[in-house]
Amino acid sequence: MPNSNRYTRRVALKAGMLGVTGLSLPDLFRAKARAAESGSAGNDKAVILIWLDGGPSQLETFDPKPDAPAEFRGPFGICKTKTPGVHVSALMPEVSKRVNKLSLIRSLHHDNGDHFAAGHWMTTGRFGSTSVNLPQKFPSVGSYVSKLKGSNHPSLPAYVGLPAAQTIYLFPGYMGAAYLGGAYNPFDVDRENKYLAWTGARVRSPKWLATLGSATDANGGRSSLLRQFDTVRRDIDASGVMKTMDQFQLKALDLMTGNAAREAFDIDKEDVKSADRYGQGPWARYTLMARRLVEAGVSFVTVDMPHWDDHSSIEKAHGAKVPVVDQAVGALLDDLEERGLSDRVMVVVMGEFGRTPKINTGQPGIPVPGRDHWGNAISALIAGGGIKPGVVVGKTNAKAEHPVERALKPEALLATIYHQLGIDATQTFKDHTGRPHPILDDATPIKELV
Repeated sequence: MPNSNRYTRRVALKAGMLGVTGLSLPDLFRAKARAAESGSAGNDKAVILIWLDGGPSQLETFDPKPDAPAEFRGPFGICKTKTPGVHVSALMPEVSKRVNKLSLIRSLHHDNGDHFAAGHWMTTGRFGSTSVNLPQKFPSVGSYVSKLKGSNHPSLPAYVGLPAAQTIYLFPGYMGAAYLGGAYNPFDVDRENKYLAWTGARVRSPKWLATLGSATDANGGRSSLLRQFDTVRRDIDASGVMKTMDQFQLKALDLMTGNAAREAFDIDKEDVKSADRYGQGPWARYTLMARRLVEAGVSFVTVDMPHWDDHSSIEKAHGAKVPVVDQAVGALLDDLEERGLSDRVMVVVMGEFGRTPKINTGQPGIPVPGRDHWGNAISALIAGGGIKPGVVVGKTNAKAEHPVERALKPEALLATIYHQLGIDATQTFKDHTGRPHPILDDATPIKELV
């Protein structure tokens, strides 16, 4: 048997996932226990947030304006839907086919064109951080879910970032826990390969699964994970380490030596045909992993789909990315329905703001038209988790410049998420100075959706 002290440190690293993510799973389990004791564990619902970092155009996604002048409506046209008078961008045929299973919000706004202020506002429900004052001021929706609800499975983290949670190049950025504490930050799956483009090598199961025994032997067959970790458990028990671990460290060790986490994160086990309908690139594969995670018991997953800041070349840039999102979202909604998860799992697609309704003439030296920052009109998609389907909330004017019906701030969308998860968003928590803040100043959910 190896040296007992060295073995203890190695086991602690694995049990706490410190060597992989920098998070302490024992802390997360303690947090979940406190949530359960306080009666705030909520229901078994979950959220997949698809984060379009950089700001997608409302006109090229959920709020096209086919009758607007060409310099506003853009180059793509529309897809008609089964709902009379409701259409989406021609780049989104899969969303179009499923419009009766999802809802669109077209009247969000915060009127701010600063990436950092906008990203903070959309993910926390509050104005706070800005480009000249970057640190996160208030906790994210995912972190509040982690604290107040916990995970839906005792051996899984509550909050996961795929591949790593971020906003505007900051990790975890405004997806983090702020004054709630690091135990409620997202569990990042791959910090080495993050902020991925829509194209690239096919994402495989996380490398750290291999360090836990999923290596392939010389003949190409999988070694027995269970056999390896049964040996580890026996060695740990014989060394007396088990007696010194508290219950939360033991639970973290059970995660690493049990089956739940390995099964959930191992997308290489997914049926090829099922996986391929999501698409081939990183965004598609992480959307698939998100489904595996919420099905297994994770409560909140954010899928990072960055690179939407298309000030130029809107036709090539948005034209390439939007269909990737469309395919992944269509496959996800079908997959959730087929598995009987639609009522339990909410899907939200959003970025930090929209784009200028009038196409620009290109950046200096790049005479290719694009769209700039626009916080006055933001569109989002929401589906599942008990949300009413087939609803279009709000309306912008004829050029998608600003709401003319049901103008809503970002906190209304987050209030809707909290409401569906059974979380009281009027609860208060103290910041680092001891000042109490409610989760949201206005916790009223969007009435058309709940």
